[in-house]
Amino acid sequence: MALETWMIKVKKAISNTLHTAKSSRHKSNVEVLSFEIAGLMSKLLHLWNSLSDKSIIRLRNESISLEGIGKIVSEDEFFLLGLACAEITENVRLAAKSISRLSNRCHDSKLRCFDRWFDEFADSGHDFHGWVLSNKDMEARNKKMEKLVAVTSTLCKQMEELSTIENSLRKWCVSNSIKEQKLIDLQQKLLKQKQEVKNLKDDSLWNKSFDMVVSMLVRSVFTILQRVKLVFGHGHGHGYYHYPPSLPRSLSASATATVYPTVNPNTYNFVSGPLKGNLSFFESNSKFLKPTPSTLGASALSLHYANLIIVLEKMIKSPQLVGIEARDDLYSMLPSSIRSGLRARLKGVGFSASDPVLAGEWRTALGRILGWLSPLAHNMIKWQCDRSFEHRNLSIESNTLLLQTLFFANKEKTEAAITELLVGLNYIWRFEREMTAKALFECNLQNSSQG
Repeated sequence: MALETWMIKVKKAISNTLHTAKSSRHKSNVEVLSFEIAGLMSKLLHLWNSLSDKSIIRLRNESISLEGIGKIVSEDEFFLLGLACAEITENVRLAAKSISRLSNRCHDSKLRCFDRWFDEFADSGHDFHGWVLSNKDMEARNKKMEKLVAVTSTLCKQMEELSTIENSLRKWCVSNSIKEQKLIDLQQKLLKQKQEVKNLKDDSLWNKSFDMVVSMLVRSVFTILQRVKLVFGHGHGHGYYHYPPSLPRSLSASATATVYPTVNPNTYNFVSGPLKGNLSFFESNSKFLKPTPSTLGASALSLHYANLIIVLEKMIKSPQLVGIEARDDLYSMLPSSIRSGLRARLKGVGFSASDPVLAGEWRTALGRILGWLSPLAHNMIKWQCDRSFEHRNLSIESNTLLLQTLFFANKEKTEAAITELLVGLNYIWRFEREMTAKALFECNLQNSSQG
């Protein structure tokens, strides 16, 4: 009887837990959306950090200075800074789009109209509600958001653990094969876990109202967009945008000069200068980010070529391990344009590849090409993986920019480099096979003479 009594209590406890979310006292609380909001907060925190003085100086001195970018993307620093600014701005726009969906649930009418105010701010710079924070206030807000994100992440894990305990108890109650003491221990564990989850809900985003949460997000994204304009020198009319005295210029003078030098500042309208025609701020930005017809991004080949380059890189490092089938698979990956170029380069090439000096020269040449081409290919894969993961989980924090990939790379120049890799691989692959065959022949000859 005691066992049956405990089982009834356990079933009631499980039933009560399942209905907890449905019977919330605060209908305007974010509850289960807290996990999505935590991811969105992480994204905003990462955007803000990517605009720090240190990050911007690194962008100029390291990111856009990659050798491969200069060879097949562009050597124009202003253009590259424009691409970086465009991608960061696009990420801000996407974050604002997510905030807009949440703002529809707010009671505050100003927050419900967030998207309209945000577009107005982007185009004119007018902050009608004073949502832009000072640097000091933004840093304080970020610390609060970091704490909320961390607690909400812990809540997610503890809720999963609670679900596991509930499922275990449900299974054992049905089977009636558990000892009374074990059942008591598990129920106590369940009650303790429920209390832990309840405490975490109080401390995390779960029990926060939509108005409170959206207000934090709105102020953050306004301040981030303001920071983008400050860092990259966005202008309206023929001069730079004039920021209100309440927003201190936290970017140091040296960092400012690093990002937008005074020499020929109007080379690219995206970086500084007026918006074109009747396009809005974000429309102008999206247009700038669109790849030109001569690029791999425009021909939808950037990801395919990245995979091709990585396969070539592995083969070039160990040509002796490349079999006939792997070589055929590689050839099947080649688009017609590269195949025709490769056939032209291999015309008149003899069947013999026995010159060790030439093989050494090819290895050196291939190493140099891969030295600048391979980083862009790996960045392309990383950028794509980050975005795929981000589609499922907004907490991704990627430092790879699209300009560091093959997306904006010139198609003709990239194909010429890949063709050189193929020609060189062809020689050292045949050289390795001939040296192996020669060694086996000499070994068999020696064994025959000894026999």
